[in-house]
Amino acid sequence: MTLRIFPALLLLLVFVSANGFSQELKKSDIKLGETLSFQSRVLNESRQLNIYTPPSYGKTDKKFPVIYVLDGSLDEDFIHIVGLTQFASFSWINTIEESIVVGVSNVDRKKDFTFPSNNKQDQEEFPTAGHSKQFISFLTTEVIPMIEKEYQINNNRTLIGQSLGGLLATEILYKHTSLFDKYIIVSPSLWWDDESLLDIEGDFTAPYPKVYVAVGKEGPTMETGATKLYYKTWLSLNKDNAYYDFLEDANHGDALHLATYNAFRKFKEVAEKK
Repeated sequence: MTLRIFPALLLLLVFVSANGFSQELKKSDIKLGETLSFQSRVLNESRQLNIYTPPSYGKTDKKFPVIYVLDGSLDEDFIHIVGLTQFASFSWINTIEESIVVGVSNVDRKKDFTFPSNNKQDQEEFPTAGHSKQFISFLTTEVIPMIEKEYQINNNRTLIGQSLGGLLATEILYKHTSLFDKYIIVSPSLWWDDESLLDIEGDFTAPYPKVYVAVGKEGPTMETGATKLYYKTWLSLNKDNAYYDFLEDANHGDALHLATYNAFRKFKEVAEKK
């Protein structure tokens, strides 16, 4: 009797599971942030900013630091820098404050991140290059004022740039020093124009920005340029404001992720010593 009933019960359970108790799946998009699209008067083209705001944003009148990311398109560095920022600001990690992240989407990074070069090879390989002055004006007169108007921010600004973005971040550091409070410069392409940017003497006055420079195992050209930049900033800003990492297990493609987190930790470590 028992043996006959068991198969019948098993068949009934299978039928009920398949037809009576199945759950309806509902799919929805994950909201990471928002995109601002606008026509730039300075660049005379359509531009986009990708914006991440932390979980507590808008729940009080608290104002937040802003991290600006060059190469900030959705398919570039924006998403993983947001992830690092969120992780580092968790209460049980507490490496940085909760922060807004602004990713500046690219249109032509070779054009925007480089100043004019006298090197013929640079000119041949980068025919659209040489317009960083306009792009810096775009940041100073359009992007930053827009963020200040639209979001609850304080006066603490960080700039992150890697490769050609690191070249631009270095140019801003030496020509517009006070624009950002912290600079995270990774694998900067200082070979541009035969390293002429390293010959500039920045007009550094207190309060000094904090500058973190990092490079992976990327060959003598990249490694030497980053090392020179570090020593130059170390002499200009004093040792308490310049930091350097040689990431021997990283390369040009993956140094940024590790370097950014290391920079967050270094900035906290130095702040706690004061």
